[in-house]
Amino acid sequence: HVQLVESGGASVQAGGSLRLSCDASGYTDRDCMGWFRQAPGKQREGVASIHTGGGGTYYADSVKGRFTISQDNAKSTLYLQMNSLKPEDTAMYYCAADPRRKTDESWHDAFWYMFWGHGTQVTVS
Repeated sequence: HVQLVESGGASVQAGGSLRLSCDASGYTDRDCMGWFRQAPGKQREGVASIHTGGGGTYYADSVKGRFTISQDNAKSTLYLQMNSLKPEDTAMYYCAADPRRKTDESWHDAFWYMFWGHGTQVTVS
């Protein structure tokens, strides 16, 4: 039984920082893990993604230089360090995982991720 459980969301002031965590269990073949977000009335968008076996990371242009995706050594926890937060970062943030490697064209498309967490809310004011 695959479980992805996000935590770390909160309400913060603009310019602040948060670190989101995603605990993954029941699933070992997750070559790619990522963070997505969805604001009210908007489509879910890819924020960052990582190939857990190595091979690089991807970031949305809107978060480059501010957000960092990482994983722990056991590769069972995914993190998203978010610095210099802006009001436009306000959204529900979701963790996603998939056994297939991604490309520049696919990493940010929610269609290509099989497993999802329930989300954690980030509000920046």
